[in-house]
Formats: sequence, structure tokens, C-alpha cells
Amino acid sequence: MKSTDAPAPIRPMTLADAFHTLRRTLEGAVLGQAVLVERLLVALLADGHLLVEGPPGVAKTRAAHALAALIDADFHRIQFTPDLLPADLTGSEIFRPQDGSFHFERGPLFHHLLLADEINRAPAKVQSALLEAMAERQVTIGQTTHTLPRLFLVIATQNPIEHEGTYPLPEAQLDRFLLHVRVGYPEATVERDILRLARAEARAGIASPASPALSPAITQEQVFAARRAVLDLHMSPNVEDYILRLVAATRTPEQYGPDLAGAVRFGASPRAGIALDRCARARAWLHGRDYVSPDDIQALAPDVLRHRILPGWEAIADGLTADTLTATLLERVPAP
Repeated sequence: MKSTDAPAPIRPMTLADAFHTLRRTLEGAVLGQAVLVERLLVALLADGHLLVEGPPGVAKTRAAHALAALIDADFHRIQFTPDLLPADLTGSEIFRPQDGSFHFERGPLFHHLLLADEINRAPAKVQSALLEAMAERQVTIGQTTHTLPRLFLVIATQNPIEHEGTYPLPEAQLDRFLLHVRVGYPEATVERDILRLARAEARAGIASPASPALSPAITQEQVFAARRAVLDLHMSPNVEDYILRLVAATRTPEQYGPDLAGAVRFGASPRAGIALDRCARARAWLHGRDYVSPDDIQALAPDVLRHRILPGWEAIADGLTADTLTATLLERVPAP
């Protein structure tokens, strides 16, 4: 007897499904760094740039390669060195002796995703060229301005344990990064899985352990559509006020305790509030919610504020850092 039940229709993959698959694939390629994976996707959805800091060998470069492989977009990696020149990033005018004209040869900045590896090894002029492109989304050579691609994401890495021969990024330029993420070593149980994954990739003949073999999972149009969906998420006035109070508290922390008097020289700029708003929306969307909660703000506040707060000299002498100040304010600024 034949069944009269019609087969269930196959539900087309939604935008949220596509990003869920993207996240799951990333976490499978970058083991033990779930926070870094989430921050990469938050930066992608919030249309901002990411600074990743951590010791060597914790998959900073691998994570950038993996994200690039999963997006249908151009990718370029550039190793920052002390002898790098701004033109090595932006490109330059090349003279053509055949007709006596100049032709602009585009540099690595004109790719969709750019990995700036060990950005603190390059001198200030090179860093400024990169950060200007990040802020303005364009490059000016001579009297001609060249627009960068609509999808333009910079993932910069820096090594915190080596200072000789490095050029620390100025605080004002750091503000151009949406997030400053610090990553550490994976747990011991995860390192066993990392060993097995490395052996499997070696058997498969993958040329570099930093470049996992992955196929594109989403298109650029899906990225732009997801960004629009993120901006449409509901945020209550109380949650919005919470963002504003938290950012304002970094400028006058003494309002939340006499022990915080003189804790900062400069607090977070209005750009911090914008970044926290965009990032909280992106995290809420990634977690499948259509509204932003205080948890989203509290989870992302350290990475948004870390590079935007300058502690006072006496506070530094007492061991206060931007991270400890942020943690204190998250405890004392009342959440809705």
C-alpha cells in the first residue's frame, strides 16, 4: 500500500543557516579558539577591522586564512617587516616608456580580505598608510583617489612577547580597529585534537598548516545582506542607554568609586559607542536572536574598549590596565 503522505518540502538554506555553517566550519578548522572565531564573524558583520594579539602558534594566521577561504572573495597576506614601504601596500605609478605614460599598479590593499601579519614590525609610515585605508576606504596616489572594494576587511596580528625591532601602534591609530582581541593557548584536551588535525592535513598533502583546505561557504552578497539584517535588529532604549553609560564611565570613572579617581588619562571616544552598538548587534544575530541583550554588550566590551582607554600614570604604577578598569566598570555600571 502506497503512502499518501507527501514528502516534506526541503527548506531552502536561510542567511542565518549559511552563517551557522560558516561558524561551525571555522571552529572545526581553528580548534580551541571559539572566541577568536566569533570575533572574526562579528568584525565581518559589523563592517570593521580586527587586531589580534597573542603568542606565536595559537592559530592567528590560520584563522584569517580559514575565513578567507570560506568567503567568495580575494585574499592577500602581507608580512610586515621594518623595510616595508607605504607603496608596498597602496601600489604605485609605473612609468611606461612605450608611450611615456604612467600606469597605476594596485597594491595588496585592493583585495577584499587582507591579513597584515605582525603589523607592529612595520615603521609608522606603513602603519599610517594601512590605517588611513581602513578609515577612508580609499587610497590616494598623486592627485588620483582610488576606491577600495566594498568588502574590505583587515585582520592585523601582532606578537606581544617581542619588542625589539617593533613599532607599537599609536593609541590614536589603534582606535581605527573595531576590536582588539587577545588570544591565548588552547586547553590541553584541545591540543590532542590539534595534533590529530595536523596529522590528517599532512596526510592529505596540504602545503601549509596555516592554510586549511576549505571551499567557499558564503558569497559577498550574503555578507552584505547579513550586515543589513544586523542593523535591523531590535535594541531597546534601555540597552542603548547602557552602552552610552558604559562608554561615558571610561571618561569619568570616579563617579563609580573613589578608588577610580585618576584612573584614566583619556577615555573611550564616541567611536567606541558606535563599535559596541554594531558588535553587540552582530553577536546577537549570530546567536539567533532578533534583539540585543546586555549580555552581548558585556561579552564584547573588553575587546571594544581595550585599545581605546589610556590609564593614568599612577594607575599604571598600581597595576591598573584597560582590561581591569573595563571589568570594574562592568561590575559597577548598572545594567538594564
